[in-house]
Amino acid sequence: MRSVGVEEELLLVDGESGEARALSHAVLAMAARGHDKDAFEPELQRQQLEFATSPQEGMDELAREIVQWRKAAAGHAETLGGAVAALATSPLPVSPTLGTGPRYQWLEKEFGLTTQEQLTCGCHVHVHVDCDEEGVAVLNRIRPWLSVLLAMSANSPFWQGKNTDYRSYRSRVWGRWPSAGPVELFADAAAYHAQTRAMVATGTLLDKGMVYFDARLSDTYPTVEVRIADVCLEPSVTVLLALLVRGLVETAARQWHAGEAPAAHQVALLRLASWRAARSGLESELVHPLLMEPAPARTVVQALLQLVGPALEDSGDLDRARTLLARLLRDGNGARVQRAVFARDGSLRDVVHACVRRTAVGYSA
Repeated sequence: MRSVGVEEELLLVDGESGEARALSHAVLAMAARGHDKDAFEPELQRQQLEFATSPQEGMDELAREIVQWRKAAAGHAETLGGAVAALATSPLPVSPTLGTGPRYQWLEKEFGLTTQEQLTCGCHVHVHVDCDEEGVAVLNRIRPWLSVLLAMSANSPFWQGKNTDYRSYRSRVWGRWPSAGPVELFADAAAYHAQTRAMVATGTLLDKGMVYFDARLSDTYPTVEVRIADVCLEPSVTVLLALLVRGLVETAARQWHAGEAPAAHQVALLRLASWRAARSGLESELVHPLLMEPAPARTVVQALLQLVGPALEDSGDLDRARTLLARLLRDGNGARVQRAVFARDGSLRDVVHACVRRTAVGYSA
């Protein structure tokens, strides 16, 4: 069974006002003194914090780690008068505070306002692949389905105190980076690496770590890294995302070994599909990955589950995926939850506090 790991970026907020607070250095210092010193890392802005799980084959173990590190982050932040929220953007106005270090300073110098405003929290899923050739074959075949993952994870309807009318505005802000978004098909691993080298050689990117494709080969681990998703409000949605991404990777690898060609959708169409997913989430129509035509979100999500069903059945995860997906379609993603709280209370502070409470809840399949 392929191992899977998750990286989540969390928003650090004031425990009373709900406003984003630059607490990451203090939280990291506290974590360094405990058993979780290797779990957390700084991010671009000091109002956010990242953790990474270990590679796991079992979803129970993965879920336990996600809840463990969310609760640990919440505990550290609470000691400092803060809290953590699994929010992909801050609903309340914020002036982000750039992290220290030469990398972040270079980004600010080169990209200006894009860097200064880039307070966004995503979820990255790593799935093991046997080699780069398999990894690139997987990237070629999962391209059309990435927008569906964005729609499911959508958790950023508010930006700087305003209703954006998007479900994932984070993805629109993230798209300001010149290397972000979907990519074309690659002939093989050599072609993939040649393109990433050429991108860095332009001098626009600092290094290969700035190749922000929606899905890419990891430079650190033998994995495909799917990066398109918002951070999910509740752990159960993160687990569902990990299940589906592992199912997609396994399915794509099987297609490659069987000699099935990937869909040759143009990048322009994939960009439109991602925009629609960001705008609509699960609330209306998406672009169907097979047809590149409008279809109800429920139909599209079920098509994804049908595609990866055999792989999930072989790993023993199909029933869990069905249960979690049914719950997501019934209760909604983070964007729906945020908008419902705001519609009821009319307060973005209440939105933040509600999301703080949901961030560190336990997991149940």
